[in-house]
Amino acid sequence: MDGLEGKLVLVTGGAVRVGAALARAVVAAGGNLVLHYHSSADKAQTLQAELSASGVTVHLLQADLSDLQQAGELVQRASKLGPLYALVNSAAIFEDLDLDTSNLSAWQRHLDINLSAPFLLSQAFWRGRPAQQPGRIVNILDWRALRPAADHLPYTISKAGLAALTRSLAVAMAPQVTVNGIALGAILPPADGEAPKLINQTPAGRWAELDEVGQTLRFLLTGPGYITGEIIHLDGGRHLV
Repeated sequence: MDGLEGKLVLVTGGAVRVGAALARAVVAAGGNLVLHYHSSADKAQTLQAELSASGVTVHLLQADLSDLQQAGELVQRASKLGPLYALVNSAAIFEDLDLDTSNLSAWQRHLDINLSAPFLLSQAFWRGRPAQQPGRIVNILDWRALRPAADHLPYTISKAGLAALTRSLAVAMAPQVTVNGIALGAILPPADGEAPKLINQTPAGRWAELDEVGQTLRFLLTGPGYITGEIIHLDGGRHLV
C-alpha cells in the first residue's frame, strides 16, 4: 500500500475518542490533516500540537454539524487549505433512546448530524473535485446499522441510513471516488464511564485496540482502489451473534 504523503484528508469529529484515533492514523500514513471539531477546542489544539510534531501539516476547523448550513460549507472551507484527497465522516451523536423515550427532536438531531451532514459533506467533496481526480470517502458506522434492534433507536436508524448512503454514493461517484464504511463495535467504553455488557456478547471477548481502528482506516485510504461500497465490520464479530 502507498501512503498518504502529500495528500490532505478531512476528518470530522477528529478531536476526541475514536475521531482522534482516525486523525492519528492519517498522520501515521504521512497525510496532512484538516481536523474538524465542534466544542472540543482545547483538545483539538492539543492534538494539533502533538500531530504537527511529526512534520505534517494539521489544520483546525470548527463547525457545528447540527447546523446543516455549516455542514454544507465545511468542505469548501477545508478546500481553501489545499486540494482534498479524502473525507472521513466520523462526527456523530450517540444517545440511549428507545421507542418510548425517543421524541421528534432527538430523532431529527440524530438524522441531521449522523446522516444529513455526511451527505452534504460528501456531496460538496464530489462537486469540488476536478474531473477525473481520484479521491476516497470513509464513513464511520456501527454494527447496529446492519443489524438494528430496539435500543438506541434514532442513532441506529441514522447509521442504517448512512450505510445505505455509503453504497449509493459508491455507485454514483465511481470510478473517480471510492466510498466505503467501517462498522465499529466495542471500541471505547462510553464517555459516561458505565461499563456495558457488550464484551460478553462479543465473540472476540475484548475491546478493540484503537490502533486497529487506525489500521482499518489506513487500508481504506491507501489500499486497493477496486474496493468500493464495502462496509468492514470492526466489531470482534458482534454483528454475527
